[in-house]
Amino acid sequence: MNRVWNAITSTFAAVRSATRVVAAFEARRTPSASDLRRLGINPAAFARIRHA
Repeated sequence: MNRVWNAITSTFAAVRSATRVVAAFEARRTPSASDLRRLGINPAAFARIRHA
């Protein structure tokens, strides 16, 4: 049961991070490094992306 609960909470954490990253991107703000790392995105590499 613990493995199932961990999988569920991990999924919700990833969805929450994705939502935060998209909201920050749309508002032309820098997403938090922890949210980017949770999604498997290197924060330093993300900072080098040119946003039009």
